[in-house]
Amino acid sequence: MPDTTPALPVTFRPGRTRAVLTVLAVLTFAAITAVGMLLDGLGTGERLSFMLTALLLAGVLFLLARPHVTADETGVTVVNLTTKRRLAWAEILRVNLRQGDPWAFLDLSDGTSLPALGIQPGIARQRAIHDARALRALVEARSTTTPEAPRG
Repeated sequence: MPDTTPALPVTFRPGRTRAVLTVLAVLTFAAITAVGMLLDGLGTGERLSFMLTALLLAGVLFLLARPHVTADETGVTVVNLTTKRRLAWAEILRVNLRQGDPWAFLDLSDGTSLPALGIQPGIARQRAIHDARALRALVEARSTTTPEAPRG
């Protein structure tokens, strides 16, 4: 099996999804603002409410484009929609991206699982699989703890 461990630092993000959401945010803002400006009979406050609504919708789309996972020498930073979490390499036991999962999950040493929305198979499945494998290889290479082998 070829070495899939990338050089550090590395950032994983759903590039195609992010591009689509960014273009959609700009187009949404432009279209709603244009409608608000072109409608006859609207006052200044009503026109501003169109712009505010457009800004709010574009902001939501930009928020959806925010997730990414950054790995560096000391650990991993997972940025999801509204949260950001820094993890040391030893805290990550496993990286999972199973068939049907909407994004990768990090199994943590405290027994919890952290979704990593920066690796999602949405419209770029092969890229997400490659990114999950690369992050898994980094975790295996950098983690000071290894999962216990099953007894049996």
